[in-house]
Amino acid sequence: MSTLNLQPTTLFNDWVTLLPLTENDFETLYNVACDPLIWEQHPNKDRYKREMFAVFFEGAIQSKGAFKILDTKTGNTIGCSRFYDYNEADCSIVIGYTFFARSHWGKGYNLETKALMIAHAFTFADIIIFHVGSKNIRSQKAIVKIGAAKVGEAEVTYHGEKSTLNFIYAVAKNEWHRQIKENGIDN
Repeated sequence: MSTLNLQPTTLFNDWVTLLPLTENDFETLYNVACDPLIWEQHPNKDRYKREMFAVFFEGAIQSKGAFKILDTKTGNTIGCSRFYDYNEADCSIVIGYTFFARSHWGKGYNLETKALMIAHAFTFADIIIFHVGSKNIRSQKAIVKIGAAKVGEAEVTYHGEKSTLNFIYAVAKNEWHRQIKENGIDN
């Protein structure tokens, strides 16, 4: 039986390049994450502080499913996302802990990142789940744009942080393929 690889060597398209996150990426990623406005709607608004971001980063490294996101055209680091909580029984995985530099908001980078991650995840999973903070309206709108539907609410405890109310969104493999055909999403 092969081991599930949540961090393939690289995922890329014309927009973004996702590289497995390493401990050496802390400073580069923190330079993006230190903007308080990135976190204003997130459950933990203090992640822009170095000590809080260190907890976030530690969780990312421990997940063995985190990626540093680069703008493919410039090579600049623009954010981070990760896979976590693979459930073999129901063949699902969660994608989350995603953030982007404000310079890349509303321009398609989130969609392109999620398209790469979803395409990879659907090689071993049938359902993709997203945890989105109940007050994070910006992320809720973005996740609906990629074809996910709200399926519930739950208290979610983030690595090293208190639990907070999250909305649970999901997209099944067959629904994603329908979205690709209807909306021309490139995967």
